[in-house]
Amino acid sequence: MTLALAIVVSLCVWLTPHGWILAAVFLLGWAALSALLMARSVGNDISVLRTATAAIAKPPVSVVENKYADFDEIGSAIQLSSEQVQRRLADATEGGHQLEAMIDSMQDAVVAVDQAGRIQWTNQRMQRLIPGAFAGGAVRVGHALVQTIRDPDVLQCVRAALDERKICERRSTSVVPGRIFEIAASPMPGGGAVAVLHDITQVEQVERIQRDFVANVSHELRTPLTSITGYVETLLDHEASLSAQAREFLSTILKNATRMNRLTEDLLLMARVESSEQMLHPASVHADILIRDAVQAMSGLVQDAEAVLEIGEGTTANVFADTDAIVQVLSNLIENGIKYGQPRNGSHCRVIVSAREVSEPVEAVEFRVHDFGQGIASEHLSRIFERFYRVDKARSRESGGTGLGLAIAHRIVQAHRGTIRAESTLNHGSTFIFTLPRQASTKA
Repeated sequence: MTLALAIVVSLCVWLTPHGWILAAVFLLGWAALSALLMARSVGNDISVLRTATAAIAKPPVSVVENKYADFDEIGSAIQLSSEQVQRRLADATEGGHQLEAMIDSMQDAVVAVDQAGRIQWTNQRMQRLIPGAFAGGAVRVGHALVQTIRDPDVLQCVRAALDERKICERRSTSVVPGRIFEIAASPMPGGGAVAVLHDITQVEQVERIQRDFVANVSHELRTPLTSITGYVETLLDHEASLSAQAREFLSTILKNATRMNRLTEDLLLMARVESSEQMLHPASVHADILIRDAVQAMSGLVQDAEAVLEIGEGTTANVFADTDAIVQVLSNLIENGIKYGQPRNGSHCRVIVSAREVSEPVEAVEFRVHDFGQGIASEHLSRIFERFYRVDKARSRESGGTGLGLAIAHRIVQAHRGTIRAESTLNHGSTFIFTLPRQASTKA
């Protein structure tokens, strides 16, 4: 084609007077036509590449061979990317189906909402739960959660997760009449929140049966134990003809009967606290007064144990608490420190009770009971508030402990919306710390 073009141009120059002008026009026309044809060819190849690029997220398409080698590499790269994207989309779709199947198989009801509180998705458990609670009230995606679930605890928990972006846990008894649910709402990274409703009705029923059984048995044991204690004390005090061996046996009987009597009293108290039968009467009271009352109540034990009980840092702040219940908490902690806070060097046991104001995480008063004994190993600190849990079983039996003092203290503090914990280092003593909400001072 290039040779023919050269021949034509040469003829135009030699055969006509103004051949160079004709040759120039011919060359310009030829160049324009060639450019047009090349542009159409390139455009067709680019159109193929554009179509293939647009179809990356769809099933892979074959990119036809292009007239230009440079475009072949681009087409191959696009086809490879399309295949990779399709594989990842297939994996994501399969993962989504697996997650959906897993959530649907859960025994807990799950619902997710967007930032505006509209339902995004739910599992089958939630779908079965709501129609049973509200006639015709099926869960519909896109509808506001408040239109489906009217329980205030659920709504407030979800709203806290949406607004404050933190995990919220609550307890509800009105989602479904006669059933109890634990609610946990968590914020989602992309906005919105997910709420899980866990049915604990059967667990609560079992625990209530256990509490009732323990309370009934303890109540029935009080009368015979009181009789045994009374008769043994009478024999020891008024029967002069008893031999030394008989007195030793009777003393052992009295000691164990007294311990059993104390155990039944603690079990009854624990049952009342757990079942909310022990009505609290909180009022504004000085933190220092609570400490002084507890120290005075433990003066007899302190004297018998030849211990040292001191009042440390104090505060005039008021707390909102039931005086008798908190004095009992402090007494339990002080008694625990006296019994198990004996230093290894054999010196007198020393316990310090103090209180101070704190502002984090909430405005509260922090009470501390510190001893200088052998301390508690770290693996026990998370369990010492469990019922009947003993760090040293041998020492607990010798001291006559029931294993319920710390559990009772824990329940009472929780009932006051406070927290309780223990800190300890081996051979450097232990510190039991609990907080109570601070009562704002009022000015006349």
